[in-house]
Amino acid sequence: MNLLHTMLRVGDLQQSIDFYTRVLGMNLLRTTERPGEGYSLAFVACGGGNKAGEAEIELTCNHGVSSYDLGTAYGHIALGVDSVAETCKRIRAAGGKITREPGPVKGGKTIIAFVEDPNGYKIELIETASREL
Repeated sequence: MNLLHTMLRVGDLQQSIDFYTRVLGMNLLRTTERPGEGYSLAFVACGGGNKAGEAEIELTCNHGVSSYDLGTAYGHIALGVDSVAETCKRIRAAGGKITREPGPVKGGKTIIAFVEDPNGYKIELIETASREL
């Protein structure tokens, strides 16, 4: 068994594609338009996605819905990066929103930061070299 994708409902598909590709630096793998069924999809990944044995994020835009209540159960997506500080600088320069500045996790040494996507989803950046397993 392997993780294929995580699905996020988004209000503006193009804005979300722009964030995940231009701001975070992911790759847009494919899109699917289903006008008859009332939705559009975009799949993004840090690398090659499922074809490369890597997980993807499915961005789902239900036509006619511009926003969602995130609820209290959702936590975050975590991305491993070489340097949290440098990644935050790049994200900020590209117009991204940093919601927790780089620094050690509470009670530990792993360096993290948090970013928020245009829909309010939290994304944790984890400095892989500092990660405590």
